[in-house]
Amino acid sequence: MPHYLYHLITLIISTFVVLLITPIIRKIGLKIGLVDSPGGRKIHKQPMVRLGGVSIFIGSLIALLFVWWLGGFIDANGNILPPEKEFEIWGVTIGGLAFFLIGLADDLFGLSPLFRLFMQTIAASMAWIVGVQIEFLTIPFHGLVHINILSWPVTVIWLVGMANAINWIDGVDGLAAGVSGIAAFVMLIVSIFMDQPAAALIAAALAGGTLGFLRYNFNPAQIFMGDGGAYYVGFTLAGVGVIGLVKTTVVTSVLLPYLILAVPIIDMSAVILDRLRNGKSPFIADKRHLHHRLLDAGLSQRLTVFFIYSLTLWVGSLAMAFSGIPSGAIYAFSATGLLIYTSWKVWKHKQA
Repeated sequence: MPHYLYHLITLIISTFVVLLITPIIRKIGLKIGLVDSPGGRKIHKQPMVRLGGVSIFIGSLIALLFVWWLGGFIDANGNILPPEKEFEIWGVTIGGLAFFLIGLADDLFGLSPLFRLFMQTIAASMAWIVGVQIEFLTIPFHGLVHINILSWPVTVIWLVGMANAINWIDGVDGLAAGVSGIAAFVMLIVSIFMDQPAAALIAAALAGGTLGFLRYNFNPAQIFMGDGGAYYVGFTLAGVGVIGLVKTTVVTSVLLPYLILAVPIIDMSAVILDRLRNGKSPFIADKRHLHHRLLDAGLSQRLTVFFIYSLTLWVGSLAMAFSGIPSGAIYAFSATGLLIYTSWKVWKHKQA
């Protein structure tokens, strides 16, 4: 069987498992009272179960285990992946579980920001030890630089930063799930094209899980992914970028994960700088995120989400074009047209 069919199987299984078990998870959450109550910065009007990350993780894990059982951990030539590549798959998956558990503990007990950051740093460090490592950085006008002993702090900052970036955009129905699903799907396509089967398998599982979850999380949402789900998704996206793209020695490839995830990266960076400029702690939540600003401008939740989706798809299409994928320029042109349309809708709404 061609290797890309295993990626398709992974995506389909993850999607259907999440579609099947999310209503069950929701019922359990309602029964035990694990809900997110309205108030403060929150825009939902009724208590919402925030265990959706459980279904995303279970769906992704079952899909990967099933394809592994089928013997689908293979490269483009049909050869079984070497042990170090298979180890990377489970390293990212187990690291994602650790981040999920940290987020779940935060959902249940309300961890302090510094303790949460400390635990995330430990989990990311363990992932680095097992091989999830950024080894190169791109320096303007210089090219690729092997970062040697800086690999550990750079990798930890990337993994922890992306986990929190996805969590921070999880403020509108369907936003984090949709943005993550689009990013994971783009990473899947790029990883297959660049012959990175290990990364592609994880991306397929995550894309299926997040897009399946979107069925219940899109406005009006029936369930939230919670901090656990957002941390798991963010870490996994960052991990896929590391093992699939950043480890190559091609300048454009090293830059791809940062481009694909540019929307949450820029949003988080802008918010942190804004808070620091105003003399506030970067860990104290506020309403300075892009989605808050769009909502405050009078946009509906759905238009806000669609606009940010189009931004994410646009940067993803640029990544596909830069990677050399056939027809990548056409994808970028089409995504640019969609972004122009949604931008026009936003402008028209603000003028009304």
